[in-house]
Amino acid sequence: MKKIKIYSVLLILFIAISTSIYSCKDKEPLAPEIPPQESFVTNFSDFNSKTAIDTTMANWGYSVLNVGVWNTIITVGLAVPVASYVEAIKNHEPEYQSENTWLWQYDFDVVLSSYTAKLFGTLDNDSIYWEMYISKPGDFQDFLWYEGTSAVSGTKGTWTLYDNPTDKQKLLGIIWDRNSDSTGNIKYLNIVPRGPENGGYIAYGNDNNTDLNAWYDIYNKGKDNHTNIEWNTTVKNGRVKDINHFGNDLWQCWDESQKDVDCPIETK
Repeated sequence: MKKIKIYSVLLILFIAISTSIYSCKDKEPLAPEIPPQESFVTNFSDFNSKTAIDTTMANWGYSVLNVGVWNTIITVGLAVPVASYVEAIKNHEPEYQSENTWLWQYDFDVVLSSYTAKLFGTLDNDSIYWEMYISKPGDFQDFLWYEGTSAVSGTKGTWTLYDNPTDKQKLLGIIWDRNSDSTGNIKYLNIVPRGPENGGYIAYGNDNNTDLNAWYDIYNKGKDNHTNIEWNTTVKNGRVKDINHFGNDLWQCWDESQKDVDCPIETK
């Protein structure tokens, strides 16, 4: 009777140990986090004019014009990759593939068209390599629309976007970083091979410790000219500097209603 009990105990221990070993072998590694939406998409809403711009709003209007060019490129011209990324950061569960690689697969719509996205994330030490393949039924299959790398910490990274499924040349580079207080920087760089505007860019950043707490630096490669814009994201007052347009290197200001005003002496 004692032997039976001993055998039973040993059998239970064997099963428990075997199950534990099997579970450890079968357990999948934890999937990496997709970089935040701010690493890919900038909110241009502060420079989307909802009212007519008149002659009393020249400084604000010039800023809207310059930001609007890049807004169109990024949110309209790149509507499909932008929509795919916005959808990616929603609650989609990845499937582990192998060798520290995960797959997020889902459908998304842009206007009246449907697409399928396959986002692969591969963990390599302190970095994650990302590849986004997009398909449109009856049109194209598994086009690598963008790829990039990011730090495991989620604080910095880069993206490379390609033009479209029929013209697969490089189009846009993105360099980004984020801080724990949700401030950071992002830069969109024209990387079209041999393109006349190759090297042109728009850079955006925000800083909670300054009155004018957000800024743009827009570089027009063809004109070799910078347009600098700073504004308060709450009050909406701001200023712009552009030597080619204004004929000097002084700031030109607007108030909270976007009307032109004289800049404070210390900002000139």
